[in-house]
Amino acid sequence: MRALISTWDKTGLDAFASGLDELGWELVASGNTAAYLEELGLPVERVETLTGSPEMLGGRVKTLHPRIHAGILARRDDPGDTATLAERGIEPFDLVCVNLYPFEQVASRKDVDEAEAVEMIDIGGPSMLRGAAKNFAHVAAVCRPEQYGRVLDELRRDGVLSLETRRQLAAEAFATTAAYEAAIAAWFSAREHFPDTLVVALDKVLDLSYGENPHQRAAFYADRGARWHLLSRVEQIHGKELSFNNLNDLSGARLLARELALPACVIVKHANPCGVAIGATIEEAYDKALASDPTSAYGGIVVLNREVEGPLGEKLAEQFVEVLFAPGYSEDALAALRRKKNTRILVDRERRTNEPDERHYKRVLGGMLVQDPDSEIEDRDGWRVVCGELDERQWGDLVFSWRVCKHVSSNAIVLAKDLATIGIGAGQMSRVDAVRIAVEKAAAFGHDLAGAALASDAFFPFPDGPRVALDAGVTAIVQPGGSRRDRDVIDAVARAGAAMVFTGRRHFRH
Repeated sequence: MRALISTWDKTGLDAFASGLDELGWELVASGNTAAYLEELGLPVERVETLTGSPEMLGGRVKTLHPRIHAGILARRDDPGDTATLAERGIEPFDLVCVNLYPFEQVASRKDVDEAEAVEMIDIGGPSMLRGAAKNFAHVAAVCRPEQYGRVLDELRRDGVLSLETRRQLAAEAFATTAAYEAAIAAWFSAREHFPDTLVVALDKVLDLSYGENPHQRAAFYADRGARWHLLSRVEQIHGKELSFNNLNDLSGARLLARELALPACVIVKHANPCGVAIGATIEEAYDKALASDPTSAYGGIVVLNREVEGPLGEKLAEQFVEVLFAPGYSEDALAALRRKKNTRILVDRERRTNEPDERHYKRVLGGMLVQDPDSEIEDRDGWRVVCGELDERQWGDLVFSWRVCKHVSSNAIVLAKDLATIGIGAGQMSRVDAVRIAVEKAAAFGHDLAGAALASDAFFPFPDGPRVALDAGVTAIVQPGGSRRDRDVIDAVARAGAAMVFTGRRHFRH
């Protein structure tokens, strides 16, 4: 039996190659892989000896040779193929072990040089893997160190690999080469706004117990080559396994928390924030966020952007929290929090920022909607005051509520006071209904709306929505503007003695 080995990643290769040698396999290897095996004291035939041709073009050409690919692709049950091999003195390969140049890791580095990334585009490796996978009836295609153990175990037990094993290895090899090519295509197409053919490659990070509902299967996949993802540099230190809905809510909460630099707490339920606040301390931020809507916060996702100390840990332990996410926890806080055995406690060690050019995808019937991310948020410098006057407290609440509103499902209304949400109307078909819900929620929990600020993710088409808020005590409004009836809305706000600013940009989130 004969194996062709060419690997960039040498993890586990010593045990795998030694195991094949002990089983009597002949080893053929290229370049650095051959040198590595020789250092281990293993007998190995170099590719250049086999082909009679030295490596060319700085190593770009070494395995692209008929003696290599004929040995991989020859069908042992085809008389014509076997006659050709015999005529040309070519021996077949029974196993091809290849892992590819680390294009994704290199290309995803910040400010990587284009020439450096291009050199990491593997040509010979994918060709050998595809050839072995195509000829799985006779050849095993091994493409990842994680496969080495089970391949060796079966060879030791049975002496050969079964057809079903070779078929499974072929499927994994084709998935590997397809994802590899997709990552390269994505890297090139990133220079275009929306290429004619968009290829997305994803790697599974986590199997989930079920999806949005128990009858749906689910898993979490990350973009191949991305610098970071939802769970990168995140450690779960307590609680049940993360669910589909946990991860969906956590993503929304983390994105909103990244808008806030001061000590902040974000509480999310069913993909919408139900309580958000900034405080002088993280304890104050949590108290204000929870007070916004304590009913909806039950069983929610809590994201904090400062370490949790003992007193806050005690408070959190008194609540039903599905997922708690923070950059750290004191021992006292953890001791309190661990009393709730089901609460999923996550430590955030991620310090990198979002990819600015990361496209967003939404599944629709038979396809995908693709768009640029809504990553930027306007600040007050570019806003236009269209009526009334604002003091610094009102400005602060308007900026705060605008940042929160961007992360609420449309139609979205956010009421805020003293840098805390006090009422949120989310996902309504009518904007005036969203205002009513926000006002009713604020009243239900005893919030004083006098002097509150309101943010609307899109323009008010009529004065009716603002009137509901103004009658309840709102004195400052921020909205994009742009309605044909802007003048009517401005006049209604001015008559109420309130102030309003236009941002010039909406932030729908459907």
